[in-house]
Amino acid sequence: MATSPLPPLLYADTATSSDQLYFSRVGVPDPFISFGIGNKRFCVQNALEFGRVKKARTFHTVLPLADWHARAVTRWPRRKVGVAEVIAELARAYRVRGFRVPDDFPVALFLKLRALGLRLEPAGGPMFPEREIKSDAEAAAIREGNRLSSVGFAAAEAILRASRPKGRTLRYAGQPLTSEVLKFAIESAILREGGSSLNTIVAGGDQACDPHNRGTGPLRPHELIILDIFPSVTATGYYGDMTRTFLRGRASDAQRRLVATVRAAQLAAIRMIRTGVDGQKVHQTVAATFVAAGYKTKHTKNGSVGYFHGTGHGLGLAVHEMPRLSPTVSMLLQQGAVVTVEPGLYYPGLGGCRIEDVVQVTDRGAKMLSKYHYEWELR
Repeated sequence: MATSPLPPLLYADTATSSDQLYFSRVGVPDPFISFGIGNKRFCVQNALEFGRVKKARTFHTVLPLADWHARAVTRWPRRKVGVAEVIAELARAYRVRGFRVPDDFPVALFLKLRALGLRLEPAGGPMFPEREIKSDAEAAAIREGNRLSSVGFAAAEAILRASRPKGRTLRYAGQPLTSEVLKFAIESAILREGGSSLNTIVAGGDQACDPHNRGTGPLRPHELIILDIFPSVTATGYYGDMTRTFLRGRASDAQRRLVATVRAAQLAAIRMIRTGVDGQKVHQTVAATFVAAGYKTKHTKNGSVGYFHGTGHGLGLAVHEMPRLSPTVSMLLQQGAVVTVEPGLYYPGLGGCRIEDVVQVTDRGAKMLSKYHYEWELR
């Protein structure tokens, strides 16, 4: 996709906008104006953030909001001056007639800027397509995110191993072991190591058959438990994203076959990944592996069973970004791209299994950026 020749304009905070974080390389919790002209990057900051952002030296120029607000008031003395008028004044001063904006740009601000005579073009896709290719430093930051995921798995596994099956419950420290207890242990361990893990998934039994069910309540012995941990590194904002499936007790033959098939499908996908391979074909290989093993996918009025999600997605300053290993969209993998590989099977009554790792695409194959063992049956 060709990028518009118009310079970029953003108005967002770095906590909710990965584009703003990518462009700014410094965390700012409240929305602010940033824009580019040529190869130079500019931002406008209030007095609270001005000094800190200037010291970060990630922008070529940091402009004081108060000064530019005053200039806008002078230009429009009879109207209430806000963000739109400040941007219009910046555009006039820097001789910019229009901007390229992200697709999630605030619509009210978009309309006001148009009314003030600025030309605005939505990106119509990724605001910064170059984000798809990760530098060595970015790959190292993602590897650190995955180390944090592994810290979380280790904390959860220690509790699962220490728990004791008693009837239909797992007991730990004299109490029923719940998804909430494991999530707290995971997220606390990651916080101590310099990360933040939100919306962690610890889902057992039939809850795990809904891939985005975060999991609640007691965990049962002899049932598959999916743990999906995707922390961000506090220092960089880059994410890790890994999934493992555990079982405390004794697995059935059907559960063992399910887990072995998911792992075989993941390995088949990883073996395929290299520069120039179509991500859709990687997904098709996973789906074919499941079909050959006898695992059917069905879609009913009550939901789907089998394999009904994509095989992977890009990872970086957002948990989900380009490219995709998609069942519906063809995307050629570029050298340096980072993707998850996360096949899964889900059958209520039997349970769900998903195994996820992160790799970087190279000419010679997939370079692993995640590491944790695959021993899952904890007796």
